[in-house]
Amino acid sequence: MAEPAELQETTSARARRWLRRTAALLTTAPVLAAVLQIPAAPGAHAQTAPAQAKATGSRTVDVAIDSLTPATPSKNDTLTVSGTVTNRGSSTINTSSVGLMVGPTMNGRNDIDTAAKRKGYEIGLDGTEVSDKYKRKIGNLPAGISRDFTLSIPVKELHLGGNGVYQLGVTLTGQTRSQPWSQVMGIERTFLPWQPTAATKKSKLTFLWPLISPTHLAARTGTGANEQQTPIFQNDDLMAELAPGGRLQQLVALGKNLPVTWVIDPDLLATVDAMTEPYEVQSQTENETTDGRGQAVAKQWLNDLQQAVKGHQVVALPFADPDLASLAHRGKNTGALSHLQTATALASTTVDTVLHVKPRTDFAWPVNGAIDSSIVDVATSAGAHNIIARSDSLRETGSLPYTPTAARQIGGGNTAVVADARLSTAFMGDMTRAENATLAVQKFLAQTQMLTLQAPDKQRSVVVAPQRMPTTSQAQAMAAALNGLSGSWTQPLSLGQAAKAQPDPLATHRVPAARSYPAALRRQELPTDGFEKIRLTQAALDKFEGILTAKDRVATPFGAAIMREISTSWRHDLRGSTGFRDSVQAYLQDLTEKVRLINKTDMTLSGRSATIPVTVQNNLLQPVELRLVLRSQQGNRLAVSDSQVVTVQGGHSQSVKFGTTANANGRAWVTAQLYTVDGDAYGPEMSFKVNVTEITSTVILVIAGGVLLLVLAGIRIYLQRKRSAGRRDEDAAGNSEEQDGEAAEDEPTEPGEGERPRALVPGQASDPAPDTGSQSAGPSGSGEKVDH
Repeated sequence: MAEPAELQETTSARARRWLRRTAALLTTAPVLAAVLQIPAAPGAHAQTAPAQAKATGSRTVDVAIDSLTPATPSKNDTLTVSGTVTNRGSSTINTSSVGLMVGPTMNGRNDIDTAAKRKGYEIGLDGTEVSDKYKRKIGNLPAGISRDFTLSIPVKELHLGGNGVYQLGVTLTGQTRSQPWSQVMGIERTFLPWQPTAATKKSKLTFLWPLISPTHLAARTGTGANEQQTPIFQNDDLMAELAPGGRLQQLVALGKNLPVTWVIDPDLLATVDAMTEPYEVQSQTENETTDGRGQAVAKQWLNDLQQAVKGHQVVALPFADPDLASLAHRGKNTGALSHLQTATALASTTVDTVLHVKPRTDFAWPVNGAIDSSIVDVATSAGAHNIIARSDSLRETGSLPYTPTAARQIGGGNTAVVADARLSTAFMGDMTRAENATLAVQKFLAQTQMLTLQAPDKQRSVVVAPQRMPTTSQAQAMAAALNGLSGSWTQPLSLGQAAKAQPDPLATHRVPAARSYPAALRRQELPTDGFEKIRLTQAALDKFEGILTAKDRVATPFGAAIMREISTSWRHDLRGSTGFRDSVQAYLQDLTEKVRLINKTDMTLSGRSATIPVTVQNNLLQPVELRLVLRSQQGNRLAVSDSQVVTVQGGHSQSVKFGTTANANGRAWVTAQLYTVDGDAYGPEMSFKVNVTEITSTVILVIAGGVLLLVLAGIRIYLQRKRSAGRRDEDAAGNSEEQDGEAAEDEPTEPGEGERPRALVPGQASDPAPDTGSQSAGPSGSGEKVDH
């Protein structure tokens, strides 16, 4: 970015004062040659590479500034600087002391960067030392030994001039046995913004305060009481982030009283909200879980966040913070853009439900603010007409001597809100070390003041978009910097207002081409085959939903899981990204297989018509509705009725009977296939063999003829026996008449007196059978038994 040659407010008095200090230094330096030694290698700086050669010259001692208060002092304040000095050389430093040097004011933002990079002491550039009475005597400092120090100096003793950024240098001066003269053995530089008079026009500063976290929920859910879908977490790490002192807890606690715009991933809110109810955590053993323990901290964190965002603007990113660059470069042709639209729609609902505030959803934030034309197209396709870019991506190509306003019109009614790269990356280092945090805060303050001093009569809007997931120490450093501003040369502005600011007509507004996207960032993108797997998972989910009666129980958790698959947070964990996609796909496959056909063994059909039962099993917790189709592969041998719609209750099986018609004997293969109600095949096809043993009409006629012959033969036998019995009756009647005649001829006369009558003697076995037949030839009476 272009910088002015010098600041408009620099005065001749300040220049004269600087010359006097330099002349005084030159007259008091007895042995310049000893001071101006060749610097050691950059790696020899303290605490970076102790295995290298010992530091010499002005890098012999590592000076660390651990605190500087106040960060932006006024004329009546006392400046306090504390830190540590460590002897990195091989010899003891004698009669050492720590002092403060005040250097010149910076002439531009580039000067600040250059001064921050310098290592060793450079006479003429590092200014003059403050009065000896404010020095801190250290004495002898043996090799490898550290000493703490604190300097307290009234600001008026610094002899600062007008508004500007001053370089401060904390030095350790001493001598060694081999070099027995006083010299600077080590120096650490920082910056002191100085604002004794109010700024003509303050810069409008927008600071984004991100609440974003990696994916914590697993793909699968549990089944608790009353068929509730108990969330399952990959681990319980989120509980530590929400607990007091944790990263997310600190972001909320610090941001509550800061003039910031909250930028929130709705997925984080949904995840924490799920933690407020019973949840499970995956254990090391597959398919086993333990009870989560973070309910209390989750409830407290959400309550604190609800209070913190009151009165602040809230910007909701699309659900799960999708990687816009990956979508644009690798996922555009896989149907993944539909997930971005869904994620944007879900964002507003989630934030409103959990935080009870209406967020802005018309902002997109690509990784590191790096944009190209394809990224802008993807972002705006989902309704985000404001793109948060960064100045190292949308670079200034003109000759502007100042940093322009953040808002730029980039065509199509879209606005690029260009965050300042220097300010946005100020806290990306290791802020756990007090030295790093202090220097970062002072440099941030210096850059914001210098930005205002570039064009003091031209008010501009500046946006700071820090790293997406700042650590606890980084968040604390950012908060310290914002508190240090205290309205001296900036005033807060929300992101929405920054997007509406009047653009600078000379600022760059042309979006870079796709080929200009940084190669390092492109290597971190989600792979193309990952998007293809997402497409297949979505297709399987659509088919699965087609059989469900309670679709939301599956569509909601799986839809969220698929959106999490394209999250920006996977950029630094590509292996984890692959594992998560595989787990989503595997879990969906497991659920779909819970609805299936029960395998059938070979069967035999006898007869011209019969039924074939097919069983559908549903091991889900909800009813399903499908169409079951049965087909014969040998239709000329066995015809099967086509299809039936079947509804199977959760946890049950249902048998469906299909009618068949046999046309010929032999073997026929039959296939059964489930379909969704929309006609999509569901699950694998099942085949089984049917043996047909059909009885034809010829066989039936032969059997019927045989039965008829048997009946006719029985009737003939019956009639023959009846005729035989009649003949026997006639013969018996004839014999009886002959015997009656003979009896009449032999009949005795009436017996006389005194003659007994002759008794009737029963017949013997040898006697002829008596004739009992009727004289009539008609049929027997009804009560008679007729022997055949």
